[in-house]
Amino acid sequence: MEAREDGFLSTEPAVSATGLVKRFGGRTVVDGIDVFVPKGLIYGFLGPNGAGKTTTLRMLLGIIEPDEGERMLLGRDRPREASDEVGYLPEERGLYPSMRAKDAIAFMGALRGLKWSTGRRRAEELMEQAGLGHAADEKIRKLSKGMAQLVQLLGSVVHHPPLLVLDEPFSGLDPVNQERLEKLILAERDRGATILFSTHVMAHAERLCDRLAIIAGGKVRFEGTVDDARAHLPMRAHYTPHRENTEIRALLPADAEHSAGSWHFTLPAEGIEPLLVKLIDRGYGISGLSIERPGLHDAFVRIVGEKALEDMA
Repeated sequence: MEAREDGFLSTEPAVSATGLVKRFGGRTVVDGIDVFVPKGLIYGFLGPNGAGKTTTLRMLLGIIEPDEGERMLLGRDRPREASDEVGYLPEERGLYPSMRAKDAIAFMGALRGLKWSTGRRRAEELMEQAGLGHAADEKIRKLSKGMAQLVQLLGSVVHHPPLLVLDEPFSGLDPVNQERLEKLILAERDRGATILFSTHVMAHAERLCDRLAIIAGGKVRFEGTVDDARAHLPMRAHYTPHRENTEIRALLPADAEHSAGSWHFTLPAEGIEPLLVKLIDRGYGISGLSIERPGLHDAFVRIVGEKALEDMA
């Protein structure tokens, strides 16, 4: 395998698409999206509600057909042919309420060709690993919303698919079940699966994604790693002087702000060292200094604007 320019090894992608377009009633919902999801990574679609994430996922899976463009799923240009090799958690959840939890998981595996006995055994193991072993024999109707959602997710991985596609998997989950879900996603990647998920919550994308695409208005506005996204903004310095003095401001960059005894400003182009020399020479000293790359939140605003951020609230 040869190295690609973006630093990832060149390999056949788990999912790829070129120029995907989808219109509904004359309105373009997805407008020329390109996708390349390398095998073995956690890849996120990050964007506000209505950005086109769900429609894109459904086209990639073959649930709906694109008006324009081409796509490949696990090496097939007809995605439905690979359906047994995909674990899919749709945005609209649904389980049979009268089924026991472990049977619901086994049933979802059977729909993908897994033997019933194998599915039930794996279901019990998966529920135990996810901290739900006590609920294996409970009927779905007796489970909390968060527990039922995790059961459906376990049903989408019980047949050990090489590709897992999750549409807004964290929606409606409490913090405890969100943490369980994150651990499950990481375990699936460690197993060797490729995970593609959509979300409008930046914290999940920042913690989980090896790579992500920021989607807004039906277009990909950014593609790369979280660090690549952060690189759209300069690093920030947080400086606490040993001796406070209002004249310090004159030495700092124009955007310097003062709060709780510290100064916050954009790292100068020439680096921090020349500035520190001036501050020390003037006798202000250094009680604290840290340099940080802005978070994904700030990078998202720079890439797509405040309006898109409001739509994610």
